[in-house]
Amino acid sequence: MMRSIWKGHIRFSLVTIPIRIYNAVDTEETIRFNQLHKEDNGPVGYEKKCKKCGKSLTTEQIVKGYQFEPEQYVIVLPEDLEKIKLKSTKVIEIEGFIDASEVHPTLYESPYFAGPDGVVAAKTYSLLAQALKTSGKVGLGKVVLRDREEVVMIGPMDSGLVLYKLRNPQELRKIETVPQLEKLEVNKDELKLSISLVESMASSLNEMDLTDRYREALREVVDAKIAGKEIVSVQEEEKPVVDIMTALKESIERTKAQKKPMEKAKGQKKEAAEAKPVRQRKQVA
Repeated sequence: MMRSIWKGHIRFSLVTIPIRIYNAVDTEETIRFNQLHKEDNGPVGYEKKCKKCGKSLTTEQIVKGYQFEPEQYVIVLPEDLEKIKLKSTKVIEIEGFIDASEVHPTLYESPYFAGPDGVVAAKTYSLLAQALKTSGKVGLGKVVLRDREEVVMIGPMDSGLVLYKLRNPQELRKIETVPQLEKLEVNKDELKLSISLVESMASSLNEMDLTDRYREALREVVDAKIAGKEIVSVQEEEKPVVDIMTALKESIERTKAQKKPMEKAKGQKKEAAEAKPVRQRKQVA
């Protein structure tokens, strides 16, 4: 069962919606490795030691400290943090609604799902989701998640709401700082062929295979190790370097050749689907 990580309200103007926030990313399939002692395969523990006296510490013996000068710290206790009374600890106050296109993709960070908290909240929640979907707008606000106030964007997703943590634009470096990035004049013929190649490879997201092949290959290695099998590695062949015009032309021809069997198969399926009702009517007659 999906567990919520935050419980509070979305508020805009005089409208308040009780919600719960859930992690949108499933990390259960991630393969994790443990650190082991090479000589006896003993697990290597994460031991917290004081760098000053060398003693091993328990969680109860550790406090949070802010260094304001070299070797000078101010201790911040849990009760000090509880004194911080921000509305965003329990309320996502939407500052306003904007077009989603205004938020650059580089600002997107972690996605979360927002769900209604209770039957009474479900109606207003659905109303907001539908209003955002119809208007093409998203809401911007702030919320405290894991001891930090985050800027968040709330938008529609199917019949629900998705919430994204957003990076502060000031944290992003300028693209102009990338080394050797120059605006060069491109060859018109090469550009024309490049556009033709892009158009010939046009697809949709649900048609693409975005499987994590590295994770699958890693799983095979782990399973083979467990079964005591020999690991066989596959070496990729080195492809000859060709000039850009030749590469573009050959790529376009290859893409067209690959699409023809797919289009033919789709056409056969469509013809079969259209012909099926006709046969059924003849049988009834």
